[in-house]
Amino acid sequence: MYYRRPRMETPRRVQALIVVSARSGNPAWRNSRALAAAALLLAATVLGSGCSMDRLIFHPDPVLHQTPAAAGLAFDDLFFTTEDNVRLHGWFVRHPKAMATLIWFHGNAGNISHRVENLKMLHERIPINIFIFDYRGYGQSGGSVSEAGTYKDGEAAIRFLKEKYNVGADELIIFGRSLGAAVAAEMANRFESMAVILESPFASIQEMARAILPFLPLGSLTSTRYATVEKVRGIKAPLLILHGDRDEVVPFSQGKQVFAAALVPKTFYTIAGAGHNDTYFVGGERYYQAWRQHIEAAHRRRRAASAKAAISSG
Repeated sequence: MYYRRPRMETPRRVQALIVVSARSGNPAWRNSRALAAAALLLAATVLGSGCSMDRLIFHPDPVLHQTPAAAGLAFDDLFFTTEDNVRLHGWFVRHPKAMATLIWFHGNAGNISHRVENLKMLHERIPINIFIFDYRGYGQSGGSVSEAGTYKDGEAAIRFLKEKYNVGADELIIFGRSLGAAVAAEMANRFESMAVILESPFASIQEMARAILPFLPLGSLTSTRYATVEKVRGIKAPLLILHGDRDEVVPFSQGKQVFAAALVPKTFYTIAGAGHNDTYFVGGERYYQAWRQHIEAAHRRRRAASAKAAISSG
C-alpha cells in the first residue's frame, strides 16, 4: 500500500469553496451568495488571520512515510547542499538499461515519499534513471520554502547530479508536475537538456488565483509568480506537455495556454479521464507510450547531432 501524493489544496476552511471543476470549466459553486461567502471567508483567512498567500501555495510534509524500498526498488539515499547552504535530500533510482537520467520536480504538497508509487510505475515502463528530491522545507530537506528557494534547489540538484553521476546535457531529462512544472521550466532555461516534460502545468500563480476566485485579487497579495507560461518561451529542448482533461485543480485550459506559448518542437498529450493527481495510473499504457516516444525521439535527435558534430570535427 503506497502513500499517494496529496492533492494541491488550501486550508480546510476554504478548500471546499475554491475547487475548480475541470469538467464544466467553472468554479464549483453556482450562485452569487456562495461566491460572496467564499470571497469573505478567503479574505478573512488570508488577511484577517495573518495567513500569507504562500501558506495557500506550499503544503510541505516534514515526515517521510516510505522509501523506494517499499516498492522493491534499490536506491541511493542522498544529501547535497545549495549555494546558500541549505541541505537537501533526495533519492537516485538506477535503471539497468537507462538511456537517460530524469530529474523530477514535484508539486506543492507532501514530499518525495508520496511519489513512490508513481516512481515505481515510471521505472518499470521507461528505461531511465530517476533522481527525485525535496525542496527546502519538505521532507528531510532543511530550510523554508519560497519560489526563489525552489530555483536555488533546482540548480543545486542538477549540479549535484552532473557531479556525482556524470550526467551530461545529452542525457538529462527535466521533468516537473504542477508547481514543479514551473520549477522545471525555469531549470530548462538555465541548463541544457535532452528533453523537457511538463505535466499538469498552470500558467502562473496569478492565473490560478483568477481561475479560483476571479472577482478577488488574490494574485496581488503575493510576490510568488511561478509564471510557467513565460518560462516555456525560453526552453530549447524538445518539449512534451501532458494534462488530464478532468483536472479538478489546474484548469486544462492552462495546460493548453502553456503549450501555446512554447516555441520549441513540442507535443501536447491529453490524458483522457485523468484528474490532477491520478494521471500516472488513469492514463494507462498510452500515457507511458507518450513518455517513451518523446524520450526516444529526443535520444535519437541527440545521437544524430553528436554523430554530425563528430564528422564535422574529424
